Amino acid sequence: MTGIKAHTIRIWEKRYGIIYPDRTSTNRRTYSESQVRKLLNVSTLLARGQKISKIASLTEDELNSLIEHQDINEVQDNICAGYINDLLKTMLDFDETGFEKIFSAVTTRLGFYDAMISVIYPFLTKVGILWTISKTAPIQEHFASCIVKRKLMAAIDGLLPPTKKTKKFLLFLPPDEWHEIGLLFANYILRSKGYETIYLGQSVPVENIESIIKSVKPKYLLTFYVNPRPVEEVQQTLIRLARTDENITLFVAGNSSLFPEQKYNLKNTFFLTGASSLINFLE
Repeated sequence: MTGIKAHTIRIWEKRYGIIYPDRTSTNRRTYSESQVRKLLNVSTLLARGQKISKIASLTEDELNSLIEHQDINEVQDNICAGYINDLLKTMLDFDETGFEKIFSAVTTRLGFYDAMISVIYPFLTKVGILWTISKTAPIQEHFASCIVKRKLMAAIDGLLPPTKKTKKFLLFLPPDEWHEIGLLFANYILRSKGYETIYLGQSVPVENIESIIKSVKPKYLLTFYVNPRPVEEVQQTLIRLARTDENITLFVAGNSSLFPEQKYNLKNTFFLTGASSLINFLE
């Protein structure tokens, strides 16, 4: 959860007394939430170039003060790991003000696109892993995701009007897909490049997509598949959409195991491996 190996934590415990975990009845170490937060802070400071010997000498208040007053202009290039830990800590505390402060610091330093790629996406990936091993609750992930979505929407609203109106994109999530951050980020990328987009959002029925294709005649479709489902179901949906208008180019992203390219053989259908592959196409 902290990115620090168990062996390293045990060494710090013995050498520096940096943390004193409780013990179970079978003598296994067990850590409270406050101890986990301390280790997250330690990990953050290590990522920012501090020495463990110095960190270990700090009181709890001094440690928290050093975290709070880190000057963004003095942070080393490997700060992304520290930012990810900072976001994780504020998420665990449901600290919206702290989360937004860190988000603002990241985007100010890196720019919105690089902040999403280098910090926000890795953070969300880590949260998803922690959820699967029961280290965080779903409500904590929803808390963080809602803030990120709100920030993406605000960033999109702040972009200039589209200039490439002849290359219209239709963006949507298929039925029973609710993970919207990837789609919102794709919308941000397209809009920042001057493309006109029609954004439909989560869990759109296939027949509605077909109807809109016939009505507005977009040049491109872009969708994400994340949730586990039969590959045949994905294949049937993509074939159905591709046949709605043979002149449309379809982009699909998300869980690559759901759309092995060699099994589809669809004309004008491309499987994106990340934001960079979409940008490469646009350029």
